[in-house]
Amino acid sequence: MSAERGPLVSVVIPVYGVRGYLAECLDSVLGGHAGDLEVIAIDDASPDGSGALLDQRARSDSRLKVVHLDRTAGPGHARNVGLAEASGRYAWFVDGDDKAAPGAIDSICARLSASEPDVLLIGYDELYPEGRTRPGPGAGLLRAAPQGTFTLAEEPKVIDLSMTAWSKLFRREFLAGLGEPFRTGIHEDIPVTCAALFRGRLSALGNACYCYRRSRPGSFMATTSTGHLAVFSAYEEVFCMLQKLIADGAPVATSAVQRAVFERAIWHYSAVFQTAGLVPRNERRSFFDRMHADFERYQPEGYELPGGARGVKFALIKRGDYVAYELLEPVNRLRVRLFHRERPSKFTR
Repeated sequence: MSAERGPLVSVVIPVYGVRGYLAECLDSVLGGHAGDLEVIAIDDASPDGSGALLDQRARSDSRLKVVHLDRTAGPGHARNVGLAEASGRYAWFVDGDDKAAPGAIDSICARLSASEPDVLLIGYDELYPEGRTRPGPGAGLLRAAPQGTFTLAEEPKVIDLSMTAWSKLFRREFLAGLGEPFRTGIHEDIPVTCAALFRGRLSALGNACYCYRRSRPGSFMATTSTGHLAVFSAYEEVFCMLQKLIADGAPVATSAVQRAVFERAIWHYSAVFQTAGLVPRNERRSFFDRMHADFERYQPEGYELPGGARGVKFALIKRGDYVAYELLEPVNRLRVRLFHRERPSKFTR
């Protein structure tokens, strides 16, 4: 481990419009743990009294530092501000409407101390409004990852894990050295995530360390918006990074990684398109056309379609068959709903 001073983990929490969830979030990070961390909460000029709640908590817990912004600039900017204030060897970006799982801090600190990775990938549970939870879709992939550290070239499939900032911890000096700040708007963490995966030594912690609140009213990721078109510009940056790595002969620029990144991008596009209500109705055709254009633009040389349902969807995107794809989408949504019902669920108490 480097000789950096400060706590092991800096938890950075961007806060806007989440007062109803904020106390639970803070309790999950600070409560029951006296270990090696600091918490930096960035009040993104939240209009709901979140800033006052943060100040009240900070007066009774010296581990919590609060930064108030003069104007709202979005979660990406808030994370950048929090990172600049952090002194920990690792940074964990926790959203103010989510929470850490019980025992997560201790498990995370133990793994970081043992493996010393550049990026720690963590498991999570999805928390629904009625209280139901289910494991995040990458749980099996995390459990199957090698012990110790590894690279994306060695395990290309980890690119299929969540592209969110909260699902991983970053060694702070490594993250700063990437020169990739969080962007503005929606999907702001995709370029940062991919840059870190391309260049870092990775470690995986399979148990659920995070509780991600699904379908929260008012959430950026649950709101119909043209902002979701930003997924394309985010992956455009990712493919530019990958092309530069290929030109430089970087070890990560293998054909397996190129295929995995390509399929991750197309699948991410289709997931945004498929989620009911995200893409405005009058933008759906142009969104699909962009999926098709990116498929043609970025598919690796000699690329072969995958099998199964994914292959069917990819074939329609490749052909640019919007009508058939739209007819397929209701079937896909029904299949996803049935799959979720059949998966074992646990209920919070």
